[in-house]
Amino acid sequence: MDKQETTDNKKIQWWQLSLIGVGCTIGTGFFLGSALALKRGGPAVLLIFLLAAIGTYVVFDALSAMTAEDPQKGSFRAYAKKAYGRWAGFSNGWVYWSSELLIMGSQLTALAIFAQFWFPNVPLWVSSSVFGVLGIGVIITGVSGFERFENIFGVMKIAAILMFIIIAFLAVGGVLKGGQPDPSFTWDNKGLLPLGLTGLWAASIYVFYSFGGIEVMGIMANELKNPKDAPKSGTFMLSLLTTIYVVSIGLALWLVPYTKFNGDESPFITALSKYDLSFVPHAFNGALIIGGFSTMVASLYGITTILTSLSEDGDAPKFFSKTGPRKVPYYAVLLTIGGLIASIIVALLLPEKIYEYLTTAAGLMLLYIWLFILFSYNKIMELTSFKRVKRLIGLVLILLAVSGTLLNKTSRIGFFVSLGFLLVIGIVTMIMKKKWKHLEAEE
Repeated sequence: MDKQETTDNKKIQWWQLSLIGVGCTIGTGFFLGSALALKRGGPAVLLIFLLAAIGTYVVFDALSAMTAEDPQKGSFRAYAKKAYGRWAGFSNGWVYWSSELLIMGSQLTALAIFAQFWFPNVPLWVSSSVFGVLGIGVIITGVSGFERFENIFGVMKIAAILMFIIIAFLAVGGVLKGGQPDPSFTWDNKGLLPLGLTGLWAASIYVFYSFGGIEVMGIMANELKNPKDAPKSGTFMLSLLTTIYVVSIGLALWLVPYTKFNGDESPFITALSKYDLSFVPHAFNGALIIGGFSTMVASLYGITTILTSLSEDGDAPKFFSKTGPRKVPYYAVLLTIGGLIASIIVALLLPEKIYEYLTTAAGLMLLYIWLFILFSYNKIMELTSFKRVKRLIGLVLILLAVSGTLLNKTSRIGFFVSLGFLLVIGIVTMIMKKKWKHLEAEE
């Protein structure tokens, strides 16, 4: 009885999962990627945040329903395998590993961009190298209680956004020195859609990327005291997250013209730059770096954990699951270091557009996983008519975000990078299918 109570005490309530989800999801994809969305789509990008929230909810609702019905450690990877066979679990695992690798590179680049606020003459690849070494150091040394620091960093990220919202309201009210807000847009079609529907369409990938991480909540749903509370947890989390996103971005647009935003600076730093706030931009930038670093290290952990899990399931070489004295999977870490080095080399060769390339490709790889979650959901669960319609809406929204990347020459490169990853994973999957059939025949 005592043992059962101890186990239950380790479980979390639905609202705790919601808050964890908010902290894990808010990252460099929002702090910097939202600037690219504003640059592409203009003020009407606020509508895309609402549509992306709906699409994200549909995916989480599907994943949480499968979790409540049949809790699995491998989450979406296990459900893909259950729905379509081993090839689906294998390919989903490697697509997710690849997406995390690209996300890690994207976050590393974003951190270097934030650092240029203080050190404008330091090249991106140098700052990326420093953050990369620090991140790997955290993993190798196995810092005790790092999970606790992750929670603190999550609170700091939320606090930074709330600080911006409060200051922005003061600026809108004319309390701050620096003049009145200058949004330079009108509430008509021309003002809200200065770049037309195609511009808004092209911006959608960066907005969806801001919601990346919902699949992690699906994995953590196993930790709920009552797994059937997962849908409620996701609804509350996405409602809170969407409110934070829309209010903060809306205020940024109110303070400065959308044309002022670019991928070289957080939109929140840009929005506050004209006001006499000597310490606030520095404090905010520090919070962005700390928050971004925590998300980057979490991605490093995620990559090594996924690779170890694939190895344990026989979907990756066995030596990747071998651990050292600190229970660190050193071979998996070495492969992760290789990915970091590749990101730094790309930043050295393509310093101007590297963040956009990596963000687009990373966002697309995540959306491919989301699409497969919805296909697995349809295959495994018995859906009512309403749930089928809801699933169809989710599919349409995700496909619109994917196809929108073809409308811009920069994001188009990210699209082809993601296709390159899919092609390689697809070829390897076909080779493995033949190997599995051969092994089954021998048995």
